[in-house]
Amino acid sequence: MSVMNQLIVAPILLPLLTAALMLLLGEKRRPLKARINLISSLAGLGISICLLLWVQEQGQASSIGVYLPGNWQAPFGIVLVLDRLSALMLVLTGIVGVSALVFATARWDRAGASFHALFQIQLMGLYGAFLTADLFNLFVFFEVLLAASYGLILHGSGRARVKAGLHYIAINLLASSLFLVGAAMLYGVTGTLNMADLALKIPLVPEADRGLLHAGAAILATAFLAKAGIWPLNFWLVPAYSSASAPVAALFAIMTKVGTYTVLRLWTLLFSGQAGASAFFGGEWLVIGGLATLGCAALSILAAQRLERMASLSILVSAGTLLAAIGFGQAALTAAALFYLVSSTLALCALFLLAELIERSRSANEIPLEDDTDALPSPLESLQPPKGINLDDEQKAVIGQVIPWTMAFLGLSFIACALLIIGMPPLSGFIGKLSLISALFNPNGLGVPVDQPLSAAGWGLVALLVLSGLASLIALTRVGIQRFWTPQERPSPLLRRNECIPIVLLLGLCVLLSVRAEPLLRYTQDTAAGLKDPASYVNAVLGTRPVPGPTSEAIAGQVQP
Repeated sequence: MSVMNQLIVAPILLPLLTAALMLLLGEKRRPLKARINLISSLAGLGISICLLLWVQEQGQASSIGVYLPGNWQAPFGIVLVLDRLSALMLVLTGIVGVSALVFATARWDRAGASFHALFQIQLMGLYGAFLTADLFNLFVFFEVLLAASYGLILHGSGRARVKAGLHYIAINLLASSLFLVGAAMLYGVTGTLNMADLALKIPLVPEADRGLLHAGAAILATAFLAKAGIWPLNFWLVPAYSSASAPVAALFAIMTKVGTYTVLRLWTLLFSGQAGASAFFGGEWLVIGGLATLGCAALSILAAQRLERMASLSILVSAGTLLAAIGFGQAALTAAALFYLVSSTLALCALFLLAELIERSRSANEIPLEDDTDALPSPLESLQPPKGINLDDEQKAVIGQVIPWTMAFLGLSFIACALLIIGMPPLSGFIGKLSLISALFNPNGLGVPVDQPLSAAGWGLVALLVLSGLASLIALTRVGIQRFWTPQERPSPLLRRNECIPIVLLLGLCVLLSVRAEPLLRYTQDTAAGLKDPASYVNAVLGTRPVPGPTSEAIAGQVQP
């Protein structure tokens, strides 16, 4: 087994050991815990990048790494699998995690107990969910990340946060129950929970049991789609995310994508074109649900008044777009959706962090924390105009007024986030939406004749992509005018370095995606091609053999003449 295959388990073990260490340190050593948390998160991001580079360097057939933690051959033992899709999600999780943590160290990590330990457990659950190749272990990692999220969403207290958090807990407990019921039904029909083994067993299911198989798959999908935010199962998401603290909401931007990832993984693996009578089961419902989610979220964002709610509704816009694109089952559309997933996740993470800074002077749930010695200097106010400069009615210079640097930073960052979410050029949000529309009209690639005209569902997705961008434009423009343009005597908020750095990092990555979109598009195209043909995944998992132990080698030596 290669060193890189053994490194697959590191993103799970590292946060687990870090969380255990921080629990031993207690609550009186928070500065030390914050440093350990940051070092561990950066190390996890570095490992994820190394795994992604390794996967990218391999050929299409050998770009799958398999690790057997218990040294039991699949499908009998636990299996961790790294392919292009999981490597992409690992890196995205690491970026969002580091950004949210740096922002939290400015003030939010001191608003409650065990923040850093819960944060690492959350990362462990996310990494594990993206790496596991077994439905039961997927349930385990789901529960790990949900258990940590229960504590994080209540972090900082407040009536609105507790109320929304309790609704969030109740819905996710119900979804977890559905997860178990669906997995049990699939196990009863096929006799296995290993994803690769399921891909082999589903085409062989007798016709008499196929209805039970589809019922179990539908129940399982309901649990995943509730976590992904599909309509009408997403009523809990906006209150929960908009009430959570800014770094927690930013981290939840990637947690919602776990449901989308799981739907994409299982649907392309278990119900691919090789699934016999079950091929593409439920695809039309994914398209319908995605379009309904996209349309309802676009209408709701027009009525939103607070920036946090707009960010939460934008998550639903992203979820609806992704689910609808997945349901079409086209490799080109899946590749464009993955590019859109990366861009939208980074932009929404930045918007959640930015929303608190913009709303700080008027926030209703501001939590008084001890002063930070690393605070930046007070913002500059209007300077006294020199002689000869025209004055307005308030005796202020019409020209030559100095804009406080905090407001300039917030304004420019808000414009960048708005452009990304709306999908306007020249940033990566525009490239993502343009790639989706291009793939709908040219599923076989540019210059290749289209076999059949675009369906009604395809036209619906194109229309909703444009209309949702228009709705976001109207809503975000209204908020921008209210917060930055309307003259109000409101003091500029004080910003800390740790609050500005992650926003600059996230927006800088989006700008990099805009300039260097081609490498990521090629990567997502290779990823979609691998998902379209699940045979390589199945062969890699079931073909991996346990590492022989010293006892086995000794016995083999004695048997030889």
